[in-house]
Amino acid sequence: MQCSVFVKVLLGIGFSNLGALGAAQDADLIFLGQNIITMDASNVSAVAVRGDRIVVAGSEQDARALQGEGTRVIELGERALLPGFIDAHGHFAGVARYVDMLDLSSPPVGDVTSVDDIVRKLQRRIENRNIPPGELVYGYGYDDSLLAELRHPDRDDLDRASSDHPIVIRHVSGHLLAANSMALLEAGVGANTSDPAGGIIRRRPGSDEPDGVMEETAMQFFPGTGELLTPQRQSELRREAVQIYAGYGITTIQDSNVSQAYVDRLKAEGLEQEYAADIVTFVMGNPLPDDVLATVAADTSYTGGVRNGGVKFTLDGSPQGRTAWMSEPYNAGPPGAVAGYVAYPSYDPDAWLNRIGPLLERRVPVLAHANGDAAIELMIDGVANAIAAGPVPDHRSVIIHAQLIREDQLDRVAELGIIPSFYSVHPFFWGDWHRLSFGEERARFISPVQAAIARGIPFTVHNDSPIVPPDMMRLVEITVNRETRSGFVLGPDQRASVMQALHAITLGAAYQYFEEDEKGSITVGKRADLVILEDNPLTVATSELGEVSVLETFARGKSIFQR
Repeated sequence: MQCSVFVKVLLGIGFSNLGALGAAQDADLIFLGQNIITMDASNVSAVAVRGDRIVVAGSEQDARALQGEGTRVIELGERALLPGFIDAHGHFAGVARYVDMLDLSSPPVGDVTSVDDIVRKLQRRIENRNIPPGELVYGYGYDDSLLAELRHPDRDDLDRASSDHPIVIRHVSGHLLAANSMALLEAGVGANTSDPAGGIIRRRPGSDEPDGVMEETAMQFFPGTGELLTPQRQSELRREAVQIYAGYGITTIQDSNVSQAYVDRLKAEGLEQEYAADIVTFVMGNPLPDDVLATVAADTSYTGGVRNGGVKFTLDGSPQGRTAWMSEPYNAGPPGAVAGYVAYPSYDPDAWLNRIGPLLERRVPVLAHANGDAAIELMIDGVANAIAAGPVPDHRSVIIHAQLIREDQLDRVAELGIIPSFYSVHPFFWGDWHRLSFGEERARFISPVQAAIARGIPFTVHNDSPIVPPDMMRLVEITVNRETRSGFVLGPDQRASVMQALHAITLGAAYQYFEEDEKGSITVGKRADLVILEDNPLTVATSELGEVSVLETFARGKSIFQR
């Protein structure tokens, strides 16, 4: 091979330029080792990268042939090389925004175990930052299922933290929030405020007075619930957030539920300085009028590391928040729930059915958040109706979360070419809670990976960050083990193999994004998005997968994170 290249050089450009061309043909990176997991079924011991492309995936001799003076050679030893991880669903903007905000998460993410802990943290935040009276105090990540009181903090609890500051704290699911009395007053939410469509203002027992907890669309009364950030700080936080993702081996990031104006701003920032990792946005479709929705387009290429991947709709709520829309009643609903409680849609079902078809016809990929089986049925019906109405191109519509999907619904998903993206960290984080909410039979079938595999359904798994951190190896561990916080194995027949879980966050996720020809495997010609792990995930104990550290992450052939 070297000889043929040399002859072409002589014939094409003459002797004077041989040195320059020879340097240009050298590899920038060479990886050598026995723990290279390509995800394309090939068995290789070396990988070479030139620019942003993989140029060799084969033997050490093949790779060494491209070694030059400037080539960085990495002897992997016991370390493993994999394709860069792909975030199948999440909220990059939320991860960035939360960097500067008060974390009220419970273990293992944070240290909050009671309502009193929340009150103390809010008080310390106000004191340490010397926040003046009247200025908003915001926190995120509290989890009623993990608090000693097993309830949401209410306005009275938050008033204990301060009655001189409006306080708003967001539930870990992102589907509820709690506000104190001053925040309610400033938002104009009182006894005479009606519940909005798709949401509930929780009330004090025996009264119309709000108790401070807002479900789903009722959160709209609290727009801009974040500490004030300048545009410059927001931009800085986005760069910091890319590093957070890269630290978990992620080279393609999702940012869903965003506006077109935000997408344009991201692209403008990318043109000023290209984002180190790829960011795929999905514009939030629920609030858009039809004429605006008709103008939303999906990008086929990246601008400064950013492209819009399509449109996202939210059809229901959260199983951990007990607002997922079900066809059969909850075993245990939220406080005050009526007998036969099944929750509710958070979006007009007719609007979904009317809007999905034109988007698919225009080749705009669609994500639909649907947790409960009633919401999942609605999502599937929308795609089925669109396909029945006429030819639909390769659409790869995605059910985001798909947690309480039924066996019969999986059959329809297989038939219609829908991709479920399972929220596979739930068995650990909220599996014990789901057993209470839905009973053993429904809980064991949450995120049924093996049932999808048995039907040949392409699927992905995700963290839904910032709901939980974008820790991909912990995601793999939970998908493989399905062990709850209490140590109970939730649906052992739905556990994935390690390779199946890795496929879901690499080549499977690339397929979801219509990028399987560019990403997801260590294959010659594909993008040089790569991650080095400290151990081979195929050989470590499955209980220790989450402890396998990311040592270095490469995006477009460049190192963007190194531990």
